[in-house]
Amino acid sequence: MKEVLSLVQRISAHPDSRCWFVSWSPNGALLASCGGDKAIRIWGREGDSWICKTVLQDGHQRTVRKVAWSPCGNYLASASFDATTCIWKKKNDDFESLTVLEGHENEVKCVAWAPSGNLLATCSRDKSVWVWEVDEDEEYECVTVLNSHTQDVKHVAWHPKKELLASASYDNNICIYKEEDDDWECQATLQGHTSTVWSLCFDAAGERMASCSDDRTVKIWKEYPSENGQGNLSWKCVCTLSGYHGRAVYDVAWCQLTGALATACGDDAVRVFKEDVTASPDEPVFSLVAQATKAHNQDANCVSWNPKEAGLLASCSDNGEIVIWRFKEEELD
Repeated sequence: MKEVLSLVQRISAHPDSRCWFVSWSPNGALLASCGGDKAIRIWGREGDSWICKTVLQDGHQRTVRKVAWSPCGNYLASASFDATTCIWKKKNDDFESLTVLEGHENEVKCVAWAPSGNLLATCSRDKSVWVWEVDEDEEYECVTVLNSHTQDVKHVAWHPKKELLASASYDNNICIYKEEDDDWECQATLQGHTSTVWSLCFDAAGERMASCSDDRTVKIWKEYPSENGQGNLSWKCVCTLSGYHGRAVYDVAWCQLTGALATACGDDAVRVFKEDVTASPDEPVFSLVAQATKAHNQDANCVSWNPKEAGLLASCSDNGEIVIWRFKEEELD
């Protein structure tokens, strides 16, 4: 058997601007995209193809950098270079702007919902990570501002099972935060990348985390009980994928259904890695099993696995397009 990445559809999603990010809704039925045109587009399947269902405009004054669905699928958060985060509420087949979160001093680079849906994290070029609490009246309140990075914070991601938050930065570091006695604090700073950490994600169980960097590598980190026995956990790098990417690796996504790892790279390629299940969990081995070397004709910015349909992958690029892929096994002739 051979694994292949086959093209399903190529979509001109944000013409004449960059498409920065794509995010599947929790039920896998919708795909949200955002870009340099200040717009968010919602895509849905009709027959065998994906079409634009709605366009969210007038929410932001500048580039929309990231979009994130709430766990219930009824809200969409968008992070923009205009220093705000917009919360959109789903109304039938459309969305309305519910509230705008302000406070960051400049560009908001990422937004992410906690698994509970009660917390939201944002990060910014102002070097800070903010945690927001959502109440029953859909009011958002900033409960903490974390200043553990010394540079632009590029990405935030929540642990899938518990309220643990990770952030990636231009300072080459990853920070892990946890709430202690009603206050959030940085529990660990992971050092290992030699350049900007662009993105990170957790595996389905939350026992491991993958990070990707300007240093052209992907690192796999594993959680271990702390050596001092204080109950804090430490994360150690157990595997580095190097030699596969020709330029900066801008995004990494761990498929919650199959365990496959996808990357988006500045060399225009989308790659898929699979883990050797016979290797030790403390010394995992990942192999490149499929790639589209010219997935896009400009930088690939993001990869996102559909949460319900195994092997369905979306990527997007600086040329404004989205590509839908199918990763599957093919029998050799």
